[in-house]
Amino acid sequence: MCQMSVVRTENDKEELVMESVTRLEVKNNGVEISTFFEKPLFVSGVQIQSIDFLGGKVFLG
Repeated sequence: MCQMSVVRTENDKEELVMESVTRLEVKNNGVEISTFFEKPLFVSGVQIQSIDFLGGKVFLG
């Protein structure tokens, strides 16, 4: 199973949003991310910038 970390980037700085993410859904005004044991988190005003499959990271901006 592949679990990812979701990172928000701003001004070339990375901020960890959530680790061990099992699901990410693009919504109208942002993304909703969830893990096995936490309730879903909605991050508004962002979009997916890139995904590093080898590094296990999704970058939001």
